[in-house]
Amino acid sequence: MGFLDSIEKGLERAVNGAFARTFRSGLQPVELTSALRREMDTKAAVVARDRILTPNAFTLRLSPADYKRMRGMGETLTDELTSFVTKHAGSQRYQFAGAVSIELESDDQLTTGVLEIESGNVKQDIAWTPVVDVNGARHQLTHARTVIGRGSEADITVDDTGISRRHLEIAWDGNRGEARDLGSTNGSKLNGEPLGRSVLEPGDIITVGRTRVVFNVVPRAEVHRPGGRA
Repeated sequence: MGFLDSIEKGLERAVNGAFARTFRSGLQPVELTSALRREMDTKAAVVARDRILTPNAFTLRLSPADYKRMRGMGETLTDELTSFVTKHAGSQRYQFAGAVSIELESDDQLTTGVLEIESGNVKQDIAWTPVVDVNGARHQLTHARTVIGRGSEADITVDDTGISRRHLEIAWDGNRGEARDLGSTNGSKLNGEPLGRSVLEPGDIITVGRTRVVFNVVPRAEVHRPGGRA
């Protein structure tokens, strides 16, 4: 880090601290994305004529109060941050050493509203995990076939009188997803069109009754650190 970089980071910490003491409203997710973008741009390094390497492993340290609020958003926040980092890298033509991983940590030394970030290049193997967001609640699909419906026999039970007890089935074979209406009374729609049986793509939206089911495939990284630690 150069002398000017040190001054800039010192000023940034001072400004953040001053605002945190004055406005104790806490961090917002947009501040996390701004910090990640700045970290990627600052640490980006040209390693070959057509290869710009940027960090892929990030640790965001927050005050206990901010950490509690952010963790309350569940895995959806981490997935959104991961998606943001991936898209920013694509727009800047950055490359990663491995899969992107983002961790949040609580730090008792930090004041509410202050964020510190550490990053590095870590070799990782990536595994893809299917998930569905049902009315905003995320469910990981851990079985080859998952039934969504109103009845207690469904794998994911939804309180919606407009859907059947066993309404919709989502299958995952390890590589792709497939949705199938189980002969429901009111039917299902995939991206606004009637659904019988169809292959699913990330971001597809299935509507059953008043319920919105969004299918996605998210990365889960297995980190290999020096010394055999994982």
